[in-house]
Amino acid sequence: MPLLAARPPHPSRHPSHRPSRPSRLTVASLASALVAALLVLLPSTAATAAPTLLSQGKSVTASSSEGAGTPASAAVDGNNGTRWSSQFSDPQWIQVDLGAAAQLSQVVLRWETAAAKAYRVELSTDGANWSTAYSTANGTGGVQTHDITGTARYVRVYGTQRTTGYGYSLWEFQVYGTTGGTGPQLPGGGDLGPNVIVFDPSTPNIQAKLDEVFAQQESAQFGSGRYQFLFKPGTYNGLNAQIGFYTSISGLGLSPDDTTINGDVTVDAGWFGGNATQNFWRSAENLALNPVNGTDRWAVSQAAPFRRMHVKGGLNLAPSGYGWSSGGFIADSKIDGQVGNYSQQQWYTRDSSIGGWSNGVWNQVFSGTQGAPAQAFPEPRYTTLDTTPVSREKPFLYLDGSEYKVFVPAKRTNARGTSWGNGAPQGSSIPLSQFYVVKPGTSAATMNQALAQGLHLLFTPGVYHVDQTIQVNRADTVVLGLGLATIIPDNGVTAMKVGDVDGVKLAGFLVDAGQVNSPSLLEVGPAGTTTDHAANPTTVQDVFIRVGGAGAGKATVGMVINNHDTIVDHTWIWRADHGDGVGWETNRSDYGFRVNGDDVLATGLFVEHFNKYDVQWNGERGRTIFFQNEKAYDAPNQAAIQNGSVKGYAAYKVADSVNTHEGWGLGSYCYYNVDPTIRQDHGFQVPVKPGVKFHDILVVSLGGNGQYEHVINNTGAPTSGTSTIPSTVVSFP
Repeated sequence: MPLLAARPPHPSRHPSHRPSRPSRLTVASLASALVAALLVLLPSTAATAAPTLLSQGKSVTASSSEGAGTPASAAVDGNNGTRWSSQFSDPQWIQVDLGAAAQLSQVVLRWETAAAKAYRVELSTDGANWSTAYSTANGTGGVQTHDITGTARYVRVYGTQRTTGYGYSLWEFQVYGTTGGTGPQLPGGGDLGPNVIVFDPSTPNIQAKLDEVFAQQESAQFGSGRYQFLFKPGTYNGLNAQIGFYTSISGLGLSPDDTTINGDVTVDAGWFGGNATQNFWRSAENLALNPVNGTDRWAVSQAAPFRRMHVKGGLNLAPSGYGWSSGGFIADSKIDGQVGNYSQQQWYTRDSSIGGWSNGVWNQVFSGTQGAPAQAFPEPRYTTLDTTPVSREKPFLYLDGSEYKVFVPAKRTNARGTSWGNGAPQGSSIPLSQFYVVKPGTSAATMNQALAQGLHLLFTPGVYHVDQTIQVNRADTVVLGLGLATIIPDNGVTAMKVGDVDGVKLAGFLVDAGQVNSPSLLEVGPAGTTTDHAANPTTVQDVFIRVGGAGAGKATVGMVINNHDTIVDHTWIWRADHGDGVGWETNRSDYGFRVNGDDVLATGLFVEHFNKYDVQWNGERGRTIFFQNEKAYDAPNQAAIQNGSVKGYAAYKVADSVNTHEGWGLGSYCYYNVDPTIRQDHGFQVPVKPGVKFHDILVVSLGGNGQYEHVINNTGAPTSGTSTIPSTVVSFP
């Protein structure tokens, strides 16, 4: 099977390599921790008032972290059993963004054994210019309480000398003070609105409610209805939850096995004559299923993730009658029985465990999946990687007792199998009170106020029109959608932009182009950034882009990734080929997915039908595991897609300047039904360099509507005739 090569360091960004830190939890350190915990209960002799804790759960960044288990966020989570620790060098810092300017009165530092001897407490209103509120060259560790004065939004501890040979390590970094005088603060938390439907095992008539929503959503492909079903932990008997468009079903436990349905979660294709190729925009997450007949049916196509599921039986990915289907994506799931692929043209399964896999049409890709079939491309068409190089599972809503929280899983390296199969998952929890709960009618200005205030965003099911860009500029911000919440820019703005910061998590929403052309619909990072985010990358998961279909829409580019180290984990970026507002110029969008950042990883990349390049990759050391593409159906003639002397724009274009790039399991299909005589020189266009490598790639002409001359550059046999047989290349160069 192909192996993932180790990533070389970026010449301008040098990651630190060091041996694992040994365990230091001795009797002495336990005693120290106990003393520190007891000190928390004692009143400070220096404090003159009871200040308000401002820092807990707020956005926090650091100069470095020792590893994934000791992130900066652990120092502001209110848990004295978790900690931030830095790399083993001087200087190092940790910085909290309070979300708004505050009158500060006190900073409490709960040091682990690895403390700071010399350090400063610094304040800033803008995160760039700092003043010193406290400094010492003789720190003693333990619990240090410092009374300070000043007005600031940002507070940082800047260490210049350590007490040990290890890094700096804080159990908690607490900032106290008062806010006010700058206008009303937006509240966090609150109810989730009428389209989030919550069940517990004692709820009457659950099946009737499931059926009511399905009747409305079964064929509402471009409708405005949005729904989220949430099942509290417990056991539910005799249910068949049929899942239609813009409907998500999820359990509210910390583990899928906390919520068991003795029954099925079903997607079929009766609404479309047994053809599942348009079963888009729906999801199932965080549930355990005991299917009634032993096998659950999940017959979907693009934008229909199956995450964090435990199927105690088999899983059938085909519709009744084995009609066509064009999915799909499984992640962090366990299927005890066999997965029946049957008619699925392509599928990607990541970091999961399966009892077996049958069939394969064109392109079946597995990474980090226990029980996956052996590498076998081109016959059968299996691309299998033993592990996934970097992954972090999608954030999800759960119940901790009676309190809603969002769990944010930790980053994994070289993952294999589920994140939850061996006990509690690694990660952190954020109370719902730290989220602004966005409901239909909320303005972009209010969303931006909430973000500036230090809140995360939770979009409830609905359609949101925005007249200004949603600006996500704080590290570690979570933007999570329920029920395929949909954002539409009304006046040609970019719907959402992420700043040059660590660890933003975008998940579970759809961005729909507006009638006025937007330069882009989603941008992660500013152009030209050089910041290394490898320790805490931004993740974009189940974030879908649509241009046209629900009405005329335009965008020059769908999604742009500028930040280094970003992980794009399952996206469908789609210029519509059917629905309303569809035409070569009506829903014009030249480029689907553009990557300018270095060390970007795409796992599960679906991009279709753009007027020019579907994917443009300009950054160094990019990697893609699974790619699915169809060229634009509606090209009027050969001249409309002519790219200089090249016939047609490649589906996947790597810039000539790139020296290192790698891809596994990539496919491009053409269906030029307006002019079937159109020819593409190739599906993939890349520089011929030792560091540019592709494994298991293919092109297909669907029924002879257009043809490819080659697979990649000038390599690979042409497609021909109407047989719909792929032309493949096992390895390039």
